[in-house]
Amino acid sequence: MEQDHAQLTEPSYQVMEQAAEWFALLRSGEATAAQQLAWQQWLQASVEHQRAWFYVERIGQRFEPIQVSPVRSAAVSAFCQVQNQQVRRRQVLRGLLVLSGSSLLGWAGWQQTAQFRLPMADYHTATGEIRMLALQDGTHIWLNALSAVNEQYQPHQRQLTLVSGEMLVQTAPDPSRQFIVTTPYGQLRALGTRFSVRLEDHHVLVAVYDGAVEIQTAWHGTTQIIPAGSQARFTDERIFSAEPADPAREAWSRGILIAQDIPLAELMTELRRYYSGHLSLSPEAAELRVFGSYPVTDIEQTLSMLESVLPIQIQVPFPGWKRIRLKRST
Repeated sequence: MEQDHAQLTEPSYQVMEQAAEWFALLRSGEATAAQQLAWQQWLQASVEHQRAWFYVERIGQRFEPIQVSPVRSAAVSAFCQVQNQQVRRRQVLRGLLVLSGSSLLGWAGWQQTAQFRLPMADYHTATGEIRMLALQDGTHIWLNALSAVNEQYQPHQRQLTLVSGEMLVQTAPDPSRQFIVTTPYGQLRALGTRFSVRLEDHHVLVAVYDGAVEIQTAWHGTTQIIPAGSQARFTDERIFSAEPADPAREAWSRGILIAQDIPLAELMTELRRYYSGHLSLSPEAAELRVFGSYPVTDIEQTLSMLESVLPIQIQVPFPGWKRIRLKRST
């Protein structure tokens, strides 16, 4: 059981890059018979290889027309051959692999899981989309990429439920109805304010720019008022100490990402919201420190800017796959 659970984790960076190299070679049409055999042997060597391959293939198909090719047929045949040898032990995992859409992308980034729920919400955004909405009471909200929110207005209360992602809220005054934002970890009560709310894996981050926001945790009911110029994280049990509000939490609504001495890995996590392909970052480059403002509406320009100020090189083995590595010394 422990071994099966481990195999549901994200494939390693090395395996993902191996899969990308194989995909680029086979896509080129220049692979020899020996290389095709070597690829099939690599594919059959482990479930991790198969999961990485199907993910890479999906990325490639987003940027080029889907074709039924000998490569894909060989991949499916190889996969099925391995699965048939271990039917009982791999039954659940095989289902995940065949349905390679949502489950295989789940470990590849938080936004892939979010995409599964987005269309069911009242308002939602796609990869790379930032949307401004004017609500019936005059409140304005901005939804970040891959975000979703539900609206419920009642005679005594205005309520938004953040389903996924992040939003910026500019409330309209209405003394007769309080304004509430609910999340899985608790609720926020706006006190005449402009604030952002970001739903993360294990907590919520709220940053206040005008007015104030009262946090109430879902489990313990702990409350705390966060004033303008401050931000705080909270779980369903506790509220963490407030700190100065990060301007980056508001800048995305203007199509800008602000990096103030953060690791490159953190910036890449944000950029993946806006890119439908894959940004592959080597572990050696992940800890490089980043400063500056970058446009989220033009990923090519952002990567070019990063390449000009950091010791990195960007490679594109095939459309949709961008590889960021440390620049090799000459």
